[in-house]
Amino acid sequence: MKLSYQVFDLPLKHTFTIAHQSRDVQDTLIVKLEEDGIYGLGESTTNPFYGITIENMSACLEEFRPIVESGKWETPKQLWEMGKVIFRNNPFAQCALDMAAWDIFSKKQGKKLYQYLNLDPKKIPTTNFTIGIDTVEKMVAKMKEVDWPIYKIKLGTEHDLEIVRELRKHTPSVFRIDANCAWTAEQAIRNSEELADLGVEFMEQPLGKDDLEGMKEVFRHSKLPVMADESCIVESDVKKCHGLFHAINVKLVKAGGITPGLRMIQEAKSLGMKTMVGCMTESSVGITAIAHIAPLLDYVDMDGAMLLAKDPARGVTITPAKVTFPDGPGIGAELL
Repeated sequence: MKLSYQVFDLPLKHTFTIAHQSRDVQDTLIVKLEEDGIYGLGESTTNPFYGITIENMSACLEEFRPIVESGKWETPKQLWEMGKVIFRNNPFAQCALDMAAWDIFSKKQGKKLYQYLNLDPKKIPTTNFTIGIDTVEKMVAKMKEVDWPIYKIKLGTEHDLEIVRELRKHTPSVFRIDANCAWTAEQAIRNSEELADLGVEFMEQPLGKDDLEGMKEVFRHSKLPVMADESCIVESDVKKCHGLFHAINVKLVKAGGITPGLRMIQEAKSLGMKTMVGCMTESSVGITAIAHIAPLLDYVDMDGAMLLAKDPARGVTITPAKVTFPDGPGIGAELL
């Protein structure tokens, strides 16, 4: 087994702004595992909010290289368990490796990943398309550029309700809003009343991740369902979110890959919570991996590659009506 990886700069079509950061380019690390002429690809983007860089992801992979290349593992789950200690502070790097392991593993089985997992691709929910924070005029222009049935609207400004009111004038599409920890409990409860009337489906992470008392109030009094994102990063967070959120958004890069992501989804379902998997502006490598497990979900946010001005890979094709997978087994994404 041979491990290698490449760094790519992913230019965005538009400056992407959320409550705590803006970016025009997203750095990403694409991992490759190769054996007997078969290869698998996985991906993780960098993230300054979580302190994740190309350098520290690469360092973790180098530390784990002897174990990966020893071949003393047969399944992605085994490899993931072997890497728990080394990757405990860098789940992003573990995610890229885990995706690559699932890709090469399912290719060796001669099955697409969703087939190996016994999932039905016809059950994939329609992804939302994300509109980052900007002037109202530019946010409207972005919606007109990509006509989509579901928009995720990034909020966290002093004029959040005004933004949603104005956007609603220009489309009948479903809205989901994501405040990225920017509100107080009082604001979230008050905002939920008008947002419900404006056709918003749910609110994602309205409060800071540690404001548990505030979330109890929001969960109790909000007119809209609330979804955890920053409050639900790793497996142990799922149970903590029960009774505070109606749903969880699993980010594979933050969780450590497909292996723990699948467990988080199943645990949330067992607790009666709805599930979503979100992206972190990955290329078609990471987005295609998400699509394979999307039949498990109530909601999905896999628009990352759609936000790019240039994609270094090809993989799943997404339209409002259909998700089309690449030919052949595995996850199936390929670098151009």
